[in-house]
Amino acid sequence: MPSEIERRTRIAGWLESPVGLALLQTERQLVEDAFDGIFGEECVQLGVWGEQRTFLKYSRTQRSNVLALPGDHAGAKPNAVGELHRLPIASDSVDVVFLPHTLEYSARPHAILREVHRVLRSDGHLVLLGFKPGGLWGVRRLIPGAAMPPATEPLISDRRLKDWLSLLDLRIHGLTRYFFRWPLPGNGRPVSSAWEHRGQRWWPELAACYMLTAQKRMMTMTPIKKAPWRTRPKVVGGLVKPSARNTDTL
Repeated sequence: MPSEIERRTRIAGWLESPVGLALLQTERQLVEDAFDGIFGEECVQLGVWGEQRTFLKYSRTQRSNVLALPGDHAGAKPNAVGELHRLPIASDSVDVVFLPHTLEYSARPHAILREVHRVLRSDGHLVLLGFKPGGLWGVRRLIPGAAMPPATEPLISDRRLKDWLSLLDLRIHGLTRYFFRWPLPGNGRPVSSAWEHRGQRWWPELAACYMLTAQKRMMTMTPIKKAPWRTRPKVVGGLVKPSARNTDTL
């Protein structure tokens, strides 16, 4: 079984292939649009996908950093190294968390999402990229010499991921399925935005990947009403005062 360093070296090499570069080009455009309008102080990318600033250069926050696993940064220079399922980050301190194909290369995706929820501030944002099971790339076993990314953990469908995020009280904002092309080694022609839009509209289930955006729900204070038995008794008007004329005389 390859070590983590060997696997990440293979991934970095695949991303430099024609189909890998075409995928990164499409994802840069999508992430730029997703980051537009999301402001704050801190953006954190969990995991390495491409070069360090491939996506974070589009962040609108004051600071942006990459946190990688030990040995998970071949060809890149992350700002910090640590376990993604036990983030060395304070709770409620991050405005945006970005996961670029992070969950499918982890054996503990649930734990990572729980940590994401913990470190996000109220109303904080999550932007996530994932490989879609099925579609054009789902038949990769039938394609001789398919230029697929190195082996991943079992892929997570966008529908299942939406269920997971809902359980964490993260509100889904958007889902975009993208990259409609065969995983052939030499398929590195420039990405056509018209073809991508056509695929998103007419055959989204054939997409190779998806981008999901979500937002942590704000905690609201609900006023507590006083219990009815604790309220002071009210004086009921209209009662007839007792009179000596109404009493019997002995």
